[in-house]
Amino acid sequence: MKKVIHTPIQDEEIKDLRVGDIIYLTGTLVTCRDDGHRRVIEEGVMPELPLDRIAILHAGPIVQEVEGGWKMISVGPTTSMRMERYEKEFLEKTGVKLVIGKGGMGNKTAQGCKESVAIHAIFPGGCAVIAAEQVEEIEGLEWPEFGMPEAFWILRVKEFGPLIVSIDTEGNNFIEEKKNTFRERQKEESAKVEKFVASFMQSH
Repeated sequence: MKKVIHTPIQDEEIKDLRVGDIIYLTGTLVTCRDDGHRRVIEEGVMPELPLDRIAILHAGPIVQEVEGGWKMISVGPTTSMRMERYEKEFLEKTGVKLVIGKGGMGNKTAQGCKESVAIHAIFPGGCAVIAAEQVEEIEGLEWPEFGMPEAFWILRVKEFGPLIVSIDTEGNNFIEEKKNTFRERQKEESAKVEKFVASFMQSH
């Protein structure tokens, strides 16, 4: 059964989610990248739109101005780790419940998700046009002075996804866990190779 999260997101909707789960989002989604995070955290300036219990997307969209508004052309996720230094405090200050981007985030964000009851999810790379088709309407624009990629685009989306939960409300971090597993396996395989080379050298 498809798991669809609706904004405003209630804690109960996401508390039972675990890393690796696949979800979809319906409701309000806002694009927010480096400049938006910097303005909120370093400058202490909040957007007019209340961010409490909605979702943000680390993305630099391509938007076309049309009669009466805008049309989303492409909205591919950008690397979430770029926002790592801001995300924990951003969650605390804004009340955002779902952060979406490309790739995982670090331990600081994982701690922030645990403390603020929030999650991070990965949108599959290379699907920017498909993502744009899931945008029903661009409802507003804030901070246009940042330029198209960094501006604060307010979107209404329907079943936006698939989204893979990478950090859950318990602070479990899927990508970091996999990195640790890889490092351990790498050590094991390296030890096997070293043992084989030493044995080979002794026999020749």
